[in-house]
Amino acid sequence: MIAVLDYRHHTFLVLYRIGSYTKAAQVLNLTQPAVSQHIKALETHYGCPLFTYANKTLIPTEQGRLLYEFASRISADSDILTEKLRQKELSRPQLRFGATLSIGQYIMPAILQQVLTENPAASISMRVENTQHLLEELEEGEIQFALIEGLFDKTAYHAELFALEPFIGVCSAHSPLAEGVVSLEELTSSRLIVRERGSGTREILEHLLHGLNLSVDSFAQVTEIGNMEAIKRLVKEDLGITFLYQAVAQKELACGELRKLTVAGLEVRRELNFVFLKDSQHAEDFLTWFHTFRAGYSRL
Repeated sequence: MIAVLDYRHHTFLVLYRIGSYTKAAQVLNLTQPAVSQHIKALETHYGCPLFTYANKTLIPTEQGRLLYEFASRISADSDILTEKLRQKELSRPQLRFGATLSIGQYIMPAILQQVLTENPAASISMRVENTQHLLEELEEGEIQFALIEGLFDKTAYHAELFALEPFIGVCSAHSPLAEGVVSLEELTSSRLIVRERGSGTREILEHLLHGLNLSVDSFAQVTEIGNMEAIKRLVKEDLGITFLYQAVAQKELACGELRKLTVAGLEVRRELNFVFLKDSQHAEDFLTWFHTFRAGYSRL
């Protein structure tokens, strides 16, 4: 009988993520027939196909998706347990988590300052990536949990509401848009400066505009920049407007360099979520950090 997770399950996880027998064999340093044998052994054990082909593309079956959800969680939990057992001091917290850009750059530093003041022995590693990369790293056991601003399938993960953060439009203090109420349609005559496709902030904006029968392309000019500090600098110089989480521009709003756009009928708060793998054996530990981080956020 095959153990809960053995080398064949590891082969399955790699193949599932890569989607190619040839590439999986290269990553695993195995022959392609060996990879095929591992998968066939699992299919015999479980009594069902785990993959099928459609238009020469390897597609997981429903059973394959179910096994992946289970196996990735067990693998991640096992890695975390191994790391704990290797610690010289079990009481010393070791965190490996991720955050999307807005959260990681503008919210977490102040929270981590509080955490490290209260837990000076803590070992903390925070990766700042886009939503998709963080979810992949979560499934691969690279991180324990993630704080995410973008849209994702909540049914596939354990998600806790971390905060409802205002999502606002901003302009230069010198812009005529800084005074009075404007409509979103009026704003479309402006240059929109946005993050690149795939970023959480961009996804939220696109979702918001779609609900109003608009899109990024509805604006007169669009400039894409992958750095939020650069975007804010251009907006401060009155070269366009942008939409972002209020926390991202808190400093510039406080000193008057940026002004919040008052858009008729537009008061938006978006979810920031604390996410980890479903049914994780370490859920209690993760939730402890969730409450610690959220308490820190409430003091910002």
